Amino acid sequence: MRRRLIQSTLAVVLVVIAVFGVSLVIVETRTITNTAQERVDTEAVRLVSIVDSRLLGDETVDASVLRDQIQGDRYAEIRIPGKPVIEVGSKPTGDVISAKETGEEGETITVQEPRSSVTREVGRTLLIIGAVALLAVIAAVLLAVRQANRLASPLTDLAETAERLGSGDPRPRHKRYGVHELDRVADVLDSSAERIGRMLTAERRLAADASHQLRTPLTALSMRLEEITLTDDLDTVKEEATIALTQVERLTDVVERLLTNSRDPRNGSAVTFDLDEVIQQQLAEWRPAYRSVGRAIVSSGKRHLQAVGTPGAVAQVLAALIENSLMHGGGTVALRTRVTGNQAVIEVTDEGPGIPADLGARIFERAISGRNSTGIGLAVARDLAEADGGRLEMLQTNPPVLALFLSRTPPLKKQTEDSGPTVR
Repeated sequence: MRRRLIQSTLAVVLVVIAVFGVSLVIVETRTITNTAQERVDTEAVRLVSIVDSRLLGDETVDASVLRDQIQGDRYAEIRIPGKPVIEVGSKPTGDVISAKETGEEGETITVQEPRSSVTREVGRTLLIIGAVALLAVIAAVLLAVRQANRLASPLTDLAETAERLGSGDPRPRHKRYGVHELDRVADVLDSSAERIGRMLTAERRLAADASHQLRTPLTALSMRLEEITLTDDLDTVKEEATIALTQVERLTDVVERLLTNSRDPRNGSAVTFDLDEVIQQQLAEWRPAYRSVGRAIVSSGKRHLQAVGTPGAVAQVLAALIENSLMHGGGTVALRTRVTGNQAVIEVTDEGPGIPADLGARIFERAISGRNSTGIGLAVARDLAEADGGRLEMLQTNPPVLALFLSRTPPLKKQTEDSGPTVR
């Protein structure tokens, strides 16, 4: 592209120089020739006037008197009737410029000048025009190179940006070039890079969320299937298979929920459901894991609470809180339900060391973890809660208390307060 721009610019300049240069040479040649002829004519007229004045004054007219009146390398021939021919200067050979005048006393004066003087002057003019043309060509080449670089370099940058986008690097460059068309292309590429970056981020986030959310349910399902393979009791097999099918349904709901949130985090399907059912389900699923480490999980508080939300999403949030207590907490984990205003609250607490003060509310940020964990679980849990119109908050750090707030509807039956915790 650079070569084509330089060649096209140079071609235009050469055409302009050829057209105007030839015209200028022709005009200057004619002007110099006419000027030389006018000089010779003027010289002849001047000599005629001098000779006429001397003849009228009966003064001597000879070569010595007129020699000083001839300028340069001109030649003059004076013919006076009845007198010898007077020659002043050296008679030129070859092509000459000549002028002839006749005086009042009948004398004839011829003035000649070699045409070589005109040729020399024309040559000097051509040399000047050629030098100017050469400077114009050099300037045009320099400007063409500069303009070509100005146009080609941005195109190279834009090609590199497009190549980077194709190779999976969606970082926008935000570089502009001062050329409207090129800046427009750069704007489009930057916008595309930002969209691709958001898409890649969403895909990576979906993959990370799915991996985190499915890891524990798949492990529990695997344990159920192992129990089925190790027992010969048909009733036990049916019970474990029923639980496994329930877990598969929950896994399907997890996947669908994650896909829904990746497209539109507010596109939930909230219904009115019984919190007790979701809590009992979670306690049943997590009981083996807690027993295997010598810990207990209990529930207490209001019973028969109705809440508005997506049961699957609420179950995932509770699973994240319970798993967080299992991994980072200690002692007994307690799930307590209560009512505040028009909201149902599920609090999850344990007897562990609590949440470090330097983390605080940042535990809900992605990649923030007090230990060597992914830092994804609580962030996903908060997103799920907010997508259902609820919220997930940390009420205190020591002992740790995490609370899920959900909208509730008027209860269908009288709510009763349990006298104490129930060990599951």
